[in-house]
This record gives sequence, structure tokens and C-alpha cells, in this order.
Amino acid sequence: MKFRCSAAGLALCAFLAAPAMAQSSGHVDANGMPTDHSTPAEHAQTERLNRGISAANRAADAQADQNNAAYQAAQQNYHRQLEQHQRAQQRYENRTAAYESLRDRYAAERAAYHRHVWPSRWSHWTLEESDRHLIGQRVQLIGGDRVGTVRDVAHTPSGRVEALLVELDNARTVWIDRADIRYDRADGVVMTNLDRADLHHMAEFERL
Repeated sequence: MKFRCSAAGLALCAFLAAPAMAQSSGHVDANGMPTDHSTPAEHAQTERLNRGISAANRAADAQADQNNAAYQAAQQNYHRQLEQHQRAQQRYENRTAAYESLRDRYAAERAAYHRHVWPSRWSHWTLEESDRHLIGQRVQLIGGDRVGTVRDVAHTPSGRVEALLVELDNARTVWIDRADIRYDRADGVVMTNLDRADLHHMAEFERL
């Protein structure tokens, strides 16, 4: 519906046009006049949308915090493992260097020690490259008596076990070459064909 309004009839035109404006906007006040204020239903809908957005933002922030915490934990674990590896590598190098410096020093002196003959069933129990977990294993004489405990291992550059550092029953330590060792993997026992007295003498010699 169109209205032709003169200047004198502007008030009447506004009154007549109000219902049409209210119908187009959908918002009218208590007097039926158009208004741009939201209805209670629209206020409630807007509130629900805002709460949903806030909840989604909080969830995204929480997930980001979890991801960051997991990343930081992974980084710390990596650096911890790297440091442990570096310490183990340095320890390995130090022990191997210590053994090599002693080996040349007492090689001729050790050649005179008495060695028992290995039983034939022990012939295949030689140390292998895979024997990396010998620390803490008990050491026995060929007759079965316990003489000490493995405290460290020296390796060749290729990784082969070259000698064991053994803490004897008198609390002193001695390096035993791989040629004087057999390893019973089934029972976890390291055996040597050297005499107890010779081992104690070797320990005394290494202290000089």
C-alpha cells in the first residue's frame, strides 16, 4: 500500500506507515510502534550463542595448554635421555681408557699367573658383543666359590667386551681380561680360571 503525504499530513503518514515498518522489522514496542530492541527470546538465543562460543574457546585453550605441556614434557624427556647417553658414553670411554692404560703396564706380569683348564662344556661360554648387561653379575672361581661382582665393562671400538672390572671380596677392584673369563648366560654367572690369591695380587699391583 502506498501513501501520498503532503507536508501537512506528515504525522498522519508516519502513523499509517508504522504498522508496515513494524511488520518489516518484526520488532514493535507495547504501543505497536517499531523498535530495534531485541525480544526476550532473541536475548536468550544470543546468550546461548555467547555461552557456546565461550565454552568452545575455553576448550580450545585447554587443548592448547595440554599440547604445550605434552611437548614440553617430551622435550625434557629427550634432553634427559640425551644427557644420560652422553654420561654413559663418557663413562664408557673413561673406563676403557683406564683399562687400556693398565693392560700394557701389567701384561707381562700377568702372563706368569696360574690358570686352570676350562672344562670342555664351558668352551662356548666366551664373552660376546651382545653381553652388555654384565654389571652386577657375580663372579666365581672355576671351582664354584664366589670371588666378587662385576662393576664395569671395557669394550673395544667395535663394541666387543674386552675386560671386566671386578670388585673382589676384599672390596678392592681388578680388571680381568676376556681370555680369563667365561659367562654362563643361563645362570647369569661370570667365571674366571684365575686363582683367588692371584686376583688379590693383581688388585694390589693395580694400586701401585
